Amino acid sequence: MNSSEEHYGYLFAHFRADGVTDVEKIHFSLSSGDTPLRWDPLWGGQPVLESHIGTRGVRDPAIARGSDGSFHILATDLRTSAGDREIWDESLRRGSRSLIGWQSSDLVSWTAARSIEIAPSNAGMAWAPEVTADPQSGEFVVFWSSRLYAADDPTHGADSYSRIMYSRTRDFASFTPAEVMIDTGGRDVIDTAVIHEHGKVYRFTKDEARSGGWGIYLERGSSLFDDDFTLITTNIAGDRFPGGVEAPIVIRARGEDRWFLFLDQYQEMPQGYFAMECTDLDSGEWSYVPLDEVSIPPSTKHGTILPLLRHEWDRLRTLTGLD
Repeated sequence: MNSSEEHYGYLFAHFRADGVTDVEKIHFSLSSGDTPLRWDPLWGGQPVLESHIGTRGVRDPAIARGSDGSFHILATDLRTSAGDREIWDESLRRGSRSLIGWQSSDLVSWTAARSIEIAPSNAGMAWAPEVTADPQSGEFVVFWSSRLYAADDPTHGADSYSRIMYSRTRDFASFTPAEVMIDTGGRDVIDTAVIHEHGKVYRFTKDEARSGGWGIYLERGSSLFDDDFTLITTNIAGDRFPGGVEAPIVIRARGEDRWFLFLDQYQEMPQGYFAMECTDLDSGEWSYVPLDEVSIPPSTKHGTILPLLRHEWDRLRTLTGLD
């Protein structure tokens, strides 16, 4: 990537669901200008990527720019839309331990899907991958949620809870053995997102407890793997969607001390993302972005946002007929 080139615009990789039929394929939306608050579906709203391997369903994509300028997508290998049966418990206990991955040099042409076995053998699943760079090592850190089961429970019949696991990679081809990143000692946690600011790491995580839990909560630590994380706030957006939000995305507005937090609500129809903002991450005070400032197509579900360069945004806009 040319460091002198202008940064402009954003790409949103996500899946879609209309509340009746889950569309477990990868979709792209492009920012309407240089703001992450307004989005236009790409390719006429049709999926960009789908999987014919593993469970044949893909959700929760994470998109990242590699150190060589290539692009990588990792997604949950999970299909829940076969007929009208919900298979969540089976997927938690005996689901796929692999992620589905793709690579591209231009965000348009992608390699064939490949399966990446990433969770340990005693895991029940590998859900909701995210990617961040470790500024200390220069590696990429991939993290996701897995339930872990005891060695004497090969069928995973006992109760368990989700931890956040992680693996390191430099090339998205080989990955280090999985290790535990967040373990609450009993509470189910999923969907961690991190941002590096002011020499600190801020991480947003979803506590799955339906009563008495923390919902979406924010912590601050010295670095990705230090054990000094302290709690800043809990139940973000819980006043409007108690227990019904997940999949946090956090991004800083360019040139401003303003941060946007996107949350995927599944409590009301149509489901999908809404936006919150703050001007001080340490305050824990998040407010809703006024609705007239936000345009996210309904049913835009769990994904991540990639900052673009000007030529990338221009090309995607032109190729997909938005101009």
